[in-house]
Amino acid sequence: MKLYDYWRSSSAWRVRIGLHIKGVAYERHAVNLIAPGPTGGEQHAPAYTSLNPLGQVPLLELEAGEAGDSPIRHIAQSMAILEFLDERFPQPPLLPADPLLRARARQLAEMVNAGIQPLQNLSTTEHVKHELSGDAGAWCRHFVPRGLAALEAISAQTAGAFLIGETVTLADVYLVPQLYAARRFSVDLSVLPTLLRVEATCAALPAFIAAHPDQQPERRG
Repeated sequence: MKLYDYWRSSSAWRVRIGLHIKGVAYERHAVNLIAPGPTGGEQHAPAYTSLNPLGQVPLLELEAGEAGDSPIRHIAQSMAILEFLDERFPQPPLLPADPLLRARARQLAEMVNAGIQPLQNLSTTEHVKHELSGDAGAWCRHFVPRGLAALEAISAQTAGAFLIGETVTLADVYLVPQLYAARRFSVDLSVLPTLLRVEATCAALPAFIAAHPDQQPERRG
C-alpha cells in the first residue's frame, strides 16, 4: 500500500503511527502542502485531486487485492484509514474490547479530529492570514487551548500509562501529533499534566519514534 503524506501534517502523522503500530509495510509518497506554484501546494494539483477531491492528506492507496477485490482503491481521512487498518490488521488493536472504553477512545480521538485540529490546519490559518488579515497564531492560541483543556479533563477519567489505561489506543495516536502542533503555535502546555505524561510514554515507543516528523526524509534531508 501507498501513503500520500506530508511530513508535518498531524493528520498524516496519525496514519504513520498506526501503520508502524500494526507493522504494515508501506510506500510513502510525499505531497508538498506548501509547494510554490499556481495551485498553492501539490495537494491542489489535478493529479492529486483526481484521487482525493478534498485536496488533503493523508490518502491511503490500496493495491489490487488489498481491499478484498481487484481494483486499486483509495481511502481518505485519518479516522477512516485507521479504522480500516484496525479491521484489516487486528493485532495489536487500536480500540479497546470493552464497549464503553472503545467509545471513549473514539471520543478522545474525535475531540482532536473534529474539535481542535480543523481550527489550526493549513487551510484555516491561511484564510485567517490572507483573506481576513488576521493573526493566525493568535487564532490558534485562542481555540487550541480550549480543546486541549477539555481533552485533559476527560482523559483524567481513564488515563493510566496511556489515555485509556495501560495500552496504546486510537486516542494516543491523535494526542501526540496534536501536542506537537500546539507547540508550533506557542500554546502553553504546562497546564496539561495528564496529556504531557502520556505523550512522554508514547515518545519512547518504536512506532511513535519511526512516525515522528523528524524521521521523515524531507526533514532529515
